[in-house]
Amino acid sequence: MSALITESRFPDGDLAYRSLIEAHRGLSDEASAALNSSLVLILANHIGDQAVLQEALALAKQSVEQMQSASG
Repeated sequence: MSALITESRFPDGDLAYRSLIEAHRGLSDEASAALNSSLVLILANHIGDQAVLQEALALAKQSVEQMQSASG
């Protein structure tokens, strides 16, 4: 079983972030959400480890909940 790696593994994290943002440029909100959904499923399949996927989902949900509580 693998463990979720949360530190950046990209030599250029800014470039990785810009690539994600650029992929959404020009898309409607619906198309952007569809892109995110597709990307999540592709990367989840690449991970291929249910425990790591569950850990990543929990971390992502916690992050969203923290943002919501900070803004509300």
